[in-house]
Amino acid sequence: QVRLQESGPGLVKSSQTVSLICLVSGGSVTTEYYYWSWFRQPPGKGLEWIGSINYAGTTTYSSSLEIRTSITRDTSKNHFTLQLRDLAPEDTGMYFCARGSVFPSAGYDYWGKGTPVTVSS
Repeated sequence: QVRLQESGPGLVKSSQTVSLICLVSGGSVTTEYYYWSWFRQPPGKGLEWIGSINYAGTTTYSSSLEIRTSITRDTSKNHFTLQLRDLAPEDTGMYFCARGSVFPSAGYDYWGKGTPVTVSS
């Protein structure tokens, strides 16, 4: 069974950069036809897609966050990383990683439990 586990610093200051790691076990980030995504959920709001990296290492980003976002992967450690720059208090929320599939109707089948990010002003 695939498991995803997020980790991060928790509390960061405005204008700083946060890096979050999603460690994958029970599967590989290079397995064909899968992609690995980051989402976030601010307090009291809905889930927002941030971006994804696919099995070949190709990235896609939300247009609203693209200028501040980088998603990379380390295939030797089987994890992928979200870097979000120039943080503001509005970036506060729970951050999740998930696995998606290119197969029709497959959607996201595995999720991490999330890691909190709190941005202080």
